[in-house]
Parts: sequence; structure tokens; C-alpha cells
Amino acid sequence: MSEQVSRGGEALARAVEAAYAQGQTDYSLEPLARVDESGKPVGKIKDGDHVVFCCRRGEREIELTEAFTEPGFDKFERAYMGDLEFVIMTMYHDKFKDLPIAFAPEKVQMPLAQVISEAGLRQFHCAESEKYAHVTFFFNGGRNEPFPGETDLRVPSPKGIPFDQKPELSLPTVAEKVKGAVEEGYDFILTNFANGDVIGHTANTQAKLAAAATVSKYVSEVTQYAKERGYVVAVTADHGNIEALYDAKGKPHVAHTTNLVPFIVIDPQGRSVALRDGRLGDVAPTVLSVLGLSKPAEMTGESLIATPDFTNKKMMLLILDGWGYGTHDDGDGIFLADTPDWDGMLRTYPNCKLRASGEDVGLKAGKAGNSEAGHSNLGAGRVVAQDDVRMDTAIQDGSFKRNPVFLHAIEGAKKSGDLHLIAYLTEKSSHGCIDYPLMLTEMAEGVEHVYYHIIFDGRSTEPGSAPAMLRALEEKLEKLGRGEIVDGVGRGIALDRDGNYAKVQKAYDCMTRGSGTQYQ
Repeated sequence: MSEQVSRGGEALARAVEAAYAQGQTDYSLEPLARVDESGKPVGKIKDGDHVVFCCRRGEREIELTEAFTEPGFDKFERAYMGDLEFVIMTMYHDKFKDLPIAFAPEKVQMPLAQVISEAGLRQFHCAESEKYAHVTFFFNGGRNEPFPGETDLRVPSPKGIPFDQKPELSLPTVAEKVKGAVEEGYDFILTNFANGDVIGHTANTQAKLAAAATVSKYVSEVTQYAKERGYVVAVTADHGNIEALYDAKGKPHVAHTTNLVPFIVIDPQGRSVALRDGRLGDVAPTVLSVLGLSKPAEMTGESLIATPDFTNKKMMLLILDGWGYGTHDDGDGIFLADTPDWDGMLRTYPNCKLRASGEDVGLKAGKAGNSEAGHSNLGAGRVVAQDDVRMDTAIQDGSFKRNPVFLHAIEGAKKSGDLHLIAYLTEKSSHGCIDYPLMLTEMAEGVEHVYYHIIFDGRSTEPGSAPAMLRALEEKLEKLGRGEIVDGVGRGIALDRDGNYAKVQKAYDCMTRGSGTQYQ
């Protein structure tokens, strides 16, 4: 076996290709574990080792982190590793505040939900589980617990089937719950319709058209229901996605876009509303202006409503996830779909356009928006610097290599145990980037074993691209002279966020025991 093959990229690439032949996809790839010539699993995580979870986002990383770090974890059987050093890139949840955190989060001071709470008003936040963290944790400035007077409701997303087989997802139930909140008379109602993003990430054009049609139907139904009961309703989006059906090569487009997003205002009194274009950070100040509440100093955004004295006792903010302005042709999923209700809303109600990508939401210039950046900006009322910018800046200015949390883990691995990098195989995603583990590998001079545990993307990457990316990664490891790829599993299994710990167990057992389809 050549030295290049021993890096493990080619071996895993062939295993992935075999899984493709069985009908598997990157997102849902079942665990693949490398074994040596005697059949013994290679590079498994064990007590006394050092692990860096090279993902940066939050809600999808919680369950796997729990399995590795919580002494009383009881979701599935596993042996607790009390001497395992488990480094997380960002604080995925407040419960992990005592873990080594490489990049402690920027806390948002006085997000919209807190201002509403401190005014003594009642609020209701609702989304299906695929986007629940976005109307709670991210919208509330990194806070997991609701503010006083805030009710949070999580509707389970469909389980056991690919999402594109049920493009309506759980939207009918979300709509009913939101209408129930209207009946309850909450002062502020926040909801997210997940379909544009969840289905937009698939390669199924017909499912995208069906999803867009479903969103059109329910956004009209919910807004009309709220309007008739005295609510001012604002409809916007966190970023674009489903509007782009094809990429420049004519292949299915499965990623976020840099497109502008809509902002519509529906007034139950039929008043004339003057709007201006802006960015997502202007939405929270707009909500406060409608509710008649003062904007805190921390909010640097400005109200999008230029009409003086436009106030109302109650308001709803409806966020269409992954719903941007497209090209208005056959490559535009919203334009091409049967969306008469949505089209009618744009014709009937005042609307403007918001910037939802790049520097306008705290990302790098020209970078597509994402749900975390979108919702954190929407809730904060200002531009919130995102983790990828902070990390990329650290790489550029050299401070990444001086990060004391990383250095401590590497020094520990030099003295005892191995260094394990749970690596996200993509070049651009809100969850992470392969640059992070590569930089850590470069830093790990003197560590005897640096093992890569791959999480396949299947969302921000082109379908079927994993083998080529593995081979490219192997070449980079060869140049560094260290690092070995020892297993892989799909994001849909390792990064569950729906409480499906049976999936998480598959990933955990693969990384610790070599369970799954074994290959050499």
C-alpha cells in the first residue's frame, strides 16, 4: 500500500462510491469505518484522547456532543469517557459552557424578544423542528431559555422519509398552531415556514415547485387570519434558496443564494404604508416601531416603515425560510410554481426588498446568507458578526494558530492519546469548512496520530461530489505529512437536531467502535 493511500482518502472514496451504487446519498450516508488488514477498526476515539469537533453552528451539533461529554447521558448505551478532552468550535448550547470552546460566541445584547418581554408583552415563537432553533436560540441572541412571557412551540418535522417526498413538511400543523396563537391574543407572534430552505436543498425540482405552492397557500391563509383579528403582519425571509432551480451548468441548484428577500407589510386598518429597502437587521426596529416600543441603543438598524405614527397593539412576523427574489423565468422555482396567493400579496400589499447576504448579515462579502445569520440579524436589529467571519479572520491574521484551546488539545495529544478531528467535508457551509481541520493538522506537528472522522455534507456540496473531495483532501494531507481519514457518515445521521438519537448512535458507534460498513 502506498503512503498516499494510507492517508485513507482513496479508500473512503471507493467505499462512498459503493454506497452510491446502493442508492445512498451524501446527506444520509450510513456509517463507513476503515479497518486494517486484520479487520481491526482504525483510529477510533478512546478515553484519554483529544477531539476537536470542527463544526461551528450550534443546533445540529448538540446531540453528538452530548454523547461524548455528558456523564449522565442516557439516550443510548455508551461508556462515558471521563478523561476525553472534547473541544467544540463554538458554544453549541449553554449546557456546554464548561467545555473547552475555541471561539466563545458573541452574545447579542437586548434582542427583540427581550425588549418585548421587558415591556410586559406576551409573545409566541413557533416552527417545525428543522427550524425551531432559529426562532428560539438564534433569534433570541444565543439564548436557549425563553424570556418571561415567551411561549415556544416546536412542531416535529416529518421522520423516516426523505423530505422531498413530503414537500409540505409540517407546514399545515405549524399554520394551525400559529392561528391558535392569534386566537390566544399574543402581542407578538413569530413563526418560520421551513419549506423553501429544506426542500430547496434537494435536487428534486417537482418537490420544490410543490413546496413553493404550499408556502404560497399557507402564507396567505395565516396572514389573512391574523389580519382579520387585528394584527399587523410582516412577511419576510432569512435568505434565498428555492427560487434558484439550476446552477450555471444547468444542474439542480441545492444551496443558498445571495438574492434579495421580500418584506411585506399587511395592515388590518388598511392604512397607507411607506416602506424603504434595507437589510435584515432593520426588521426588529420595525417590529418595535409598530408595537410602539422604544428601540434600545444596542439596535443600530432602522425601521423600514417611513409612515409616521404607524403603530398597532399586536404584530406577527412570518419568516419564509430560503425564499428570495429570483430571475422570474423558468429557472425560478417561485415564479414557475403555482403561487397565485403569493403573487397576489406582492401586488396588493406594500413591500420592499432586503439584503440578506454577505456583509449585510455579518458574513464575508459576497457570501450567501444562511438561516443562522438571517435569524440572528432579524432578532438582534443589527448586523451580527458570524462565526465563519470570526474564524476566517483568525486564520488570516494568524490567531487561529495561537488559539489557546487548540494548542492545549494538541499539546495534550503529544503527551498522551491521539488527536481526532471531526471534520465537515465542504468548502462552504454554515456548519463548517474543511479548512479548519486542515489548519489544525498543520499545527499538530509532533502528534503521532491525527485521525479524521468525516461528516458528509450533501447540502452545500453538489450531489455525488464526496469522492472527489476526499481524494483532494488526501492530497492535502499528504503534503502536510500527517493526518489519516478513518471513517465517514452523512450529516443527516451525525448532525441530527430532531431528537433522533438512534441516528446519532450510529455516528458515535462508528467513531468509537468502528460500527457500520467496514472497508480497507
